[in-house]
Amino acid sequence: MNADKAKIVQWIQDHEQDLIAFLKKLVQTPSDNPAGDCLPIARVLGKQLSELGFDNVSLLEVDEESAKANGMISMANVLAPAVFGEGTNVVLNAHGDVVPPGLGWSVDPYGGEIVDGKMYGRGVAVSKSDIAAYTYAVLALKQVKEKLSGRVDLAFTFDEETGGEIGPKWLIDRGYIQPDQAIVAGFTYSAVNAHNGCLHFEIKTTGKSAHAALPHTGIDAIEATAKILQVLYDYRKTLAEKRSLIPGIDFPTLNVGLISGGINTNVVPDECTIRVDRRLIPEEDFITAETEFRELVQQSVKEIPGIKIEIRKILHAKSFGPTPDDTPLVQILAENWKLILKEDEELPVHGVPLYTDARHFFSAGIPTIMFGVGPKVLEEANGHRADENIRLSDLQAATKIIACTLYDLLAGGKS
Repeated sequence: MNADKAKIVQWIQDHEQDLIAFLKKLVQTPSDNPAGDCLPIARVLGKQLSELGFDNVSLLEVDEESAKANGMISMANVLAPAVFGEGTNVVLNAHGDVVPPGLGWSVDPYGGEIVDGKMYGRGVAVSKSDIAAYTYAVLALKQVKEKLSGRVDLAFTFDEETGGEIGPKWLIDRGYIQPDQAIVAGFTYSAVNAHNGCLHFEIKTTGKSAHAALPHTGIDAIEATAKILQVLYDYRKTLAEKRSLIPGIDFPTLNVGLISGGINTNVVPDECTIRVDRRLIPEEDFITAETEFRELVQQSVKEIPGIKIEIRKILHAKSFGPTPDDTPLVQILAENWKLILKEDEELPVHGVPLYTDARHFFSAGIPTIMFGVGPKVLEEANGHRADENIRLSDLQAATKIIACTLYDLLAGGKS
């Protein structure tokens, strides 16, 4: 480890309590999405960054109409640039909106309590800890600013749980950020270079109501939906045959997550609606997948007289990656991962079956990797579950790894 990196690492160690307090303040600020009233936490974060000495912190409010169109009440993006001269532009992106806490907590989900070396709270792992780590990594980097060329933009957004359309994508499309490479929220013991895409469909089946004593005079929408469901569940079994070549990603999936219909017990149902989640591996073409899906649904009820089908696509999240392992961003991150964690093994680089905001950067042609604070697997952190937590030692380690990676990306041979 050279002298500059040693200085960076020491600074992070010396400011550990400040880092923890910064994260705790974020956890104590509710930002559930839904309901998606996330302007308050954006304001809190903007104030925190200004107090830490970031110049030109921007609170970029999204108009109310756009927020509502994306299922939210209010939203703003927070930008904090750190400029060190001409050179590469690295964007660090993490989201501060969280799923509602739900039941089963042993601690206050908004308390940020520390027990046995772990901080607990909704969003502490996904992904408020990444906001904290990215912020303090840049602060540490400023300790050797005379050695650097380029800039790092902290880009903190609050709509990941509803798709990222008015967060990262909004920032990229409007030119608020123009990254040459991006690091997006992830975990500490691997780097994610790919993830699945997703299609969400709503299928509405319309028949004709009738008295239950004379069911033959109606057209049963639930019966028709049952035929659709059987076809979809049979189709789901065939998806396992489409294997991805990317480690960490197995095969496409399909899930029927919602169903509603009917008027009353003694009435033939005239409507039934289901919602379907179809995950796409990166190798799949979404147009082909969507066409296949629509044809299956239409064919399943073609022999039922009088039934009408409406298939509405309500989400298309593109796949991410894979970002090649030999990309300089990945290689530099891997080197610093070994340096800080003193690991004999190489940094695991793999895909994941969920989808994230990383796809917006990759779609814009930006080399992207997911890395941040957390354990080897999401389940260990109870992400999206009761008693969500992160180890404070992982918070420290990730901050150091990111800071040293940024140093190498911006040092430009000056070290």
